[in-house]
Formats: sequence, C-alpha cells, structure tokens
Amino acid sequence: MRFADIPGLSETKAKLVDAVKQSHIAHAQLFVGKPGALNFPIALAFANFLHCQNRSDADSCGTCAACSKSLKYIHPDTSFVFPLGNIKNDKDEDRFKAEITKTWRAFLLEQPFGDLSDWTNYYGGEDKQALISREAGRDIIKTLSLKPFESKYKVMIIWQPELMHPSAANGILKILEEPPPNTFFILVSNAAERLLPTILSRTQTVQVPQLEDEDLQTYLKDKHHVESTKLQEITQLAEGNLGLAIKLISSEEDHFQDRFAEWMRWCYKRDYSNLVTFSEDFHQLDKLSQRNLFQYGLSMMRETLLHYAGADAISRIKTGEIKFVKDFSKIMNVEKVEKVNKLFNDAHYHLERNGSAKMIFLDLSLQVAKTINP
Repeated sequence: MRFADIPGLSETKAKLVDAVKQSHIAHAQLFVGKPGALNFPIALAFANFLHCQNRSDADSCGTCAACSKSLKYIHPDTSFVFPLGNIKNDKDEDRFKAEITKTWRAFLLEQPFGDLSDWTNYYGGEDKQALISREAGRDIIKTLSLKPFESKYKVMIIWQPELMHPSAANGILKILEEPPPNTFFILVSNAAERLLPTILSRTQTVQVPQLEDEDLQTYLKDKHHVESTKLQEITQLAEGNLGLAIKLISSEEDHFQDRFAEWMRWCYKRDYSNLVTFSEDFHQLDKLSQRNLFQYGLSMMRETLLHYAGADAISRIKTGEIKFVKDFSKIMNVEKVEKVNKLFNDAHYHLERNGSAKMIFLDLSLQVAKTINP
C-alpha cells in the first residue's frame, strides 16, 4: 500500500511524510478512526514509506526492493498482530501460524479496505468474537528483540488493539514505552476508548477522518467506473466508508427509499401484522442488505433532523426523498430522533454479533413505533 493508493486524506499523509523527513517520528503511534475510516491503509502506506529505499517528497517509490516486498506484505521488518476468532485447525502450532500468516497477506491484497467482519469471514472464523491472544503479546516482545534484517527500521503494526487480551496488553507496556532503537509501533484502532489508559498514555494519536464525499466519489468513478445514477446513493449510504462503498457497488439494486418509508409508515400506524411480515422478509436478506437498511435509516434520521432544524443547506437528500423527510419531520423532534438513532445503532450492534435478524428487527420495529407514536 502506498499513499497514492488511498483517496483523499492529503493533510494526514502530509503530516506523516513530514515527520519522516524531519526525523521526528514518535516511537509509538495510535492511528484512530471511526469504523470505515482508512486508518489501517494509512498505517500500511506509512510503514512502506519508512522502509522505502528511494522515497519521493510525498510517497514511497513503489519499485525498489523494499517496496516490492512491502506491497506484498512480506517485508521482514514489518510485523503484524491481528485478532483471530475460534477457528478449526490442526494442533501443529507452527504450521497454523504459517498458514494464517499467508491467509492474512492474501486478505490484505484482495481486500485492502476490508474491516474486521471481512477478515473474520475471509479466514473462516466462527461466531465467537475475534481477539488478540495473550500469546501474541509474548510474540511481540520476541519479534522486537531481533535487529532489523534489511531496513533501518522495524515496524510493528497492531490492528484492532482494543481486542487484545488484558494479559497481552499489559505485557507489552514496557516495550511500548521503551522499544529498541529504530523500532516503531503503529496501533490501528476503531475504538480507542476501549484501550487501556496505560497504552493511550504511551502513544501519540493520529486522527484519521472519514473520506469526504467528493474524494469517495472520485475514487469510485476512476477505479470502479460507477455510474452517476448509482454514485449518489452509494455515497449517501457509505458516509465516507470506502470499504462499504465498494461492497455496495456489487450489491443488488435495493430500493431503500421505498422500503424504509413503508417501514416507518407501519411503525407510525402500529400495523403489527405488516411489521411481523416485514421482519420475516428482513430475515431473508443477506447481511449486507440488512446492514444497509439500518445505515439508510440512520441517514434519514440525520436528514429529518436537519430539515426540522431548518438546515437544509447541508442536506445530502435526493430529490425523491424530499417528500418523505418533510412529512416525517412533522411527527419527529430532536428527542425522538435521538432515541431512534440509538435504537438503530443498538440493533446494528446485535446484528453484527450474529443475533437473530428476525427478532432484532421485530423488537426494533416495536420500539420505533412506541417512540414515534407514543
């Protein structure tokens, strides 16, 4: 991964490049971003830039021996720590580590903007939460005790450190504070609030924002040739999440506007018969479509609140949605929007953790009905 492969985020890239030029690199950095932010690709590009033997003023060259290895994620001086769930494997630990490392590299090559759910599905994880084991903490210390093989630097990238076993997190505190010379930690998190305060205090935070709509659209048009008619809908649903936007390109056409409006109408009327039927239909959808309906709902709550507040100038609403938002805002207020937002987020949380889609959706519908028409 090079900085040039990542759309937008010019300010973040420039700060990282300047830190290397000025030889003012923090030995432990925490790349923080909301779910869907490109903090992990940025971390990969930064590691590549550190190792590059022929850097330009703004990026790694992409052609030197170090870049050739980094772009395949096989550079011997870049190490990765990542979460794993409960998967079936043989009892040969060394063989398992070698195989999962190959799988990890293949995942990065095939899904460079993938998230934790994508990774879990890719390696065949079971339903249990993926974690970074206590053994991984010992492996970090062991790996960093060795001198660099080829590069001037050693880089340790820990993806999703908030999922570290407490023993592993506590075990790396000393080396995180005082690493060997020319050794850099890059922690990549989407939930920094879940990290130990002792880890936060030992790292320099690099905030990586979501992509701007313009940068997202430019990338989708240039790299994936998305038609303008579909581009607006994808941008609205993705909300700066490039990985989600790419998935939406290949997803089947779904009329979220009509489906959501009908759903809210049944909630308002407390039409329980149709809500039960709708929950069964929801259960039959694939997981991406289920997630997208919730995401669309959150975007409609935002648009309703903007219209209610008279802030239409910053609205991202499409022409066909104007009537729904105007009508919906008549029965909504700030308190109701806040409650429904929380309901959607809670339902999405339980859905991602493999709860029953039918039960989650039906419960959500009943709670929304109670909120918007008490």
